[in-house]
Amino acid sequence: MSVKKLAVCPPSIVGNPLLLPRVLAKYPDATLWKGERIVDEDVLIEFLRGHDGAIVGVNEPITERVLTALPELKVIGKMAAGCEAIDFEAMKKHSVRFGYTFGVNKLAVAELTISFMISGLRMVGELNLAMRNGERPGMRSGGLLTGRTVGLHGCGNIGKEVVRLLKPFGCTVLACDVKDYPDFYRANDVTPVGLDELLERSEVLSLHLPKTKTTRGMYCGDVLSRIKNGAVLVNTCRGEIVDETALLDVLKAGKLRAACFDVFAIEPATCDELLAHPRMLATPHIGAGADEIRIMMVDAAIKGLEVNEAVDPAKYYEN
Repeated sequence: MSVKKLAVCPPSIVGNPLLLPRVLAKYPDATLWKGERIVDEDVLIEFLRGHDGAIVGVNEPITERVLTALPELKVIGKMAAGCEAIDFEAMKKHSVRFGYTFGVNKLAVAELTISFMISGLRMVGELNLAMRNGERPGMRSGGLLTGRTVGLHGCGNIGKEVVRLLKPFGCTVLACDVKDYPDFYRANDVTPVGLDELLERSEVLSLHLPKTKTTRGMYCGDVLSRIKNGAVLVNTCRGEIVDETALLDVLKAGKLRAACFDVFAIEPATCDELLAHPRMLATPHIGAGADEIRIMMVDAAIKGLEVNEAVDPAKYYEN
């Protein structure tokens, strides 16, 4: 069944001259959202009313209440990764199809992850801040990524891409995941480990977890205190997985060489004391923010409007 009336929610599409024409080429009469991100159910219901198809991003709340109010909505195409705002059981109940391409943003996020690893080891954030503050620090010796022990907490689509990009660096790669990927681990010389060993051995620890009930707050003060002294902690997955107050405490204590984060519990980030810490290198959730990847993502969302398969909730938490 083809979509007759499409609503486009993400401002990242509507306001982007690279992306919007790709949607309008196929759906010239699409209804476009002209405001900020939609996070309110009532606003979303009003905007989607009368449409049989929708393209959503990260924040739109696809809930039981929303779907009950929109019986005409039949298919949703997803642009962006992360599905915590979507109630898959409600979608199954209301027979709303869901179109999503796994790992479409993996290269962009993995490249940012590698750049964070190098920047953290070489203290780029700390030294750049000192330079900008007029301190003119002397030469400082950091560390190479080459030959390091790199731990990945989560080895789904993005984690696997990080493994691929790490190959020229000759790292010892550890992976901790609730799922087992024995063939991938063997083919890529990755050692599967438990959380304790991951924390104890990783000189660079990179998080690639979905945000779920079990991962929210997982990196609390106790877990952060068990990370190897002098390690670099990288988070390009989701905010709330790391307790930001506890993270500030370990940075103040000098336990970590650097923390490099692209995601925060509240976005735009409000944790000013943490952001201002010299060993904190922060970016405003730019992981998928490459033009080439954004084009791939919007094309995937358009293609997702044509799906016919039933929704499988478990699949969409593969990071």
